[in-house]
Amino acid sequence: MQPNINVVSLVSIGRHPQSGRARRAEQDGRAVELGLTLAGQSLTVVHAGDAKEPVLRQYAGMGLPSLTVLEQSEGCDALPVLMSFLQDKSVDVVLTGVRAEGGESSGMLPYLLAEKLGWPLVPRVAEILAINNGEAEVLLALPRGQRRAVTVKLPFIASVDNAAQEARQTAFGPGLRAEFKVLNVDSVIDEAASQWQISAAKPRPKRIKVVKAKTAADRMKAATAKPVGGGGKVLRNESSTEKAQAIFDLLIEEKVIR
Repeated sequence: MQPNINVVSLVSIGRHPQSGRARRAEQDGRAVELGLTLAGQSLTVVHAGDAKEPVLRQYAGMGLPSLTVLEQSEGCDALPVLMSFLQDKSVDVVLTGVRAEGGESSGMLPYLLAEKLGWPLVPRVAEILAINNGEAEVLLALPRGQRRAVTVKLPFIASVDNAAQEARQTAFGPGLRAEFKVLNVDSVIDEAASQWQISAAKPRPKRIKVVKAKTAADRMKAATAKPVGGGGKVLRNESSTEKAQAIFDLLIEEKVIR
């Protein structure tokens, strides 16, 4: 836990991928879990929407004494009210999911918030290691289990990846006893979204990956290649299965084994 750090986690109403029922959003739950690790009971959890939504009790059941709701009706834009709320508070870290599970689900909210507030954005965070002297040491989630360590100045916004610590189980009793602080805000209708026609998404066929490497040595090089990225320190954790397969193919091609 980091002392004297003001952390805010933004949460939304999730949607189960199979049943379509409302639930605690997976990535937002991880953002609350990370916030509890950093700030403990002083964590501020904020939702822009209907305060009567039962799913909010699932977040509160993670051990939150209270939850702040910026009351607005469906079809309103959450960006202006969230920006106004954060501007009025002395916030050090804002945690969100990468994208919502319902509605537009574009993943643009943390980017737009960072642009409006003039704060840096750290995408796809796996863990926040430490916060000292106005700077935070952050681990970013990279493909194939790799991590990149970066340093960012406070305040900043971080979108929490699925690689972060899984959210703890929610308790029904504490969720009911948690206090809801409902704030009346000036809502803004999202005129662009009101003209959309939303329908259920259909799964698209996956593209078959074309392997251009002609030799086993080329395939081994491709399997163990380090992704290109600017800045930070990359912590390697390659897939042992991919490495073993590439080495096996190389030995067969060189006729070491038959």
